[in-house]
Amino acid sequence: TSPRVLAGRYTLERLLGSGGYAQVYKAYDLQLRRHVAIKVPRPSRSIRPDQIEEVLAEARLVARLRHPNIVVVHD
Repeated sequence: TSPRVLAGRYTLERLLGSGGYAQVYKAYDLQLRRHVAIKVPRPSRSIRPDQIEEVLAEARLVARLRHPNIVVVHD
């Protein structure tokens, strides 16, 4: 089976964890050549087109946070 690639950039390697909303995978960023964690919404919790701006606003807010216990948002 071919590895799953998201956005033509992230190769999913293995599942790290799972919750009610999403699954988190260890992945490899093909452009920046580094390992990353990718949070993927469960199919049953997919983001509707009318929710995209809300999700992006949350990502922008979290991306501004700097703390050793909070992961950095890259994309």
